[in-house]
Amino acid sequence: MSNEKQANSLSIIESVDIGAVQSTLTKISQFQAVVQNMLKKDHDYGVIPGTPKPTLLKPGAEKIQMLLGVTSEYEVIEHINDYENGFFAFTVRCIIYKNGVKITEGLGHCNNREPKFYKRKDGSIQDPYEKVNTVLKMAKKRAQIDATLTLASLSEVFTQDIEDMQDFIRSEQVETMTAKEAAQIKLTFGKHKGKTLKEVYKEQPDYLDWLLTQDRTDPVIKKGIELMFEAVRQQAQQKQVQEESEQNVPIDMRDDNENK
Repeated sequence: MSNEKQANSLSIIESVDIGAVQSTLTKISQFQAVVQNMLKKDHDYGVIPGTPKPTLLKPGAEKIQMLLGVTSEYEVIEHINDYENGFFAFTVRCIIYKNGVKITEGLGHCNNREPKFYKRKDGSIQDPYEKVNTVLKMAKKRAQIDATLTLASLSEVFTQDIEDMQDFIRSEQVETMTAKEAAQIKLTFGKHKGKTLKEVYKEQPDYLDWLLTQDRTDPVIKKGIELMFEAVRQQAQQKQVQEESEQNVPIDMRDDNENK
């Protein structure tokens, strides 16, 4: 059986026009270079810390499809609409055509139990019935990008759309952050832009208090501020305990300790 498979593989390779393959690979590389130069960072693609490749976003996928002159159709191939328990899930297929001929397809799935759609930033549960259309659109977007990466041979340049993974990455940062790391977080906005939380605390601690009250403040920054405030509070408590213990030491013992 293995000999048959090897023979079939060899026969396929032997039938290939090597010159045509080399030409195609060259064109693919050239197209990849064009795409990389044309797409805009943070609009058509994003760079998520900890991931090896840029992430293709919806606007970028649309531009690539336009460049190639293709059209796309979408089909919901599986769905769960459980109104009683508030659970909704969709699997969407994106089919890409060129002049009416099917070229490739991609799949995308989403459900409202994913962290992004299930809980708010404050930890409260979101209304599941408000997220039905949002979840469907996310499944469609994932299918579109999956198909586009296959269509344009761009998997080695971009990864699948994981822009929603930023929330996951932030949650991991929040859970594992230490007070030392928190102090080194740099602000990228406002009058203290470029300064660390530690530097801002020394100059204007009430500004950090204000940031904590703002809904739009990044959860990572909020957690960093909270950790730093807690560390300062603990240091103050330790200092107070130490001072009180020193005050309770008999005078003659203090003298002995000082003479040692």
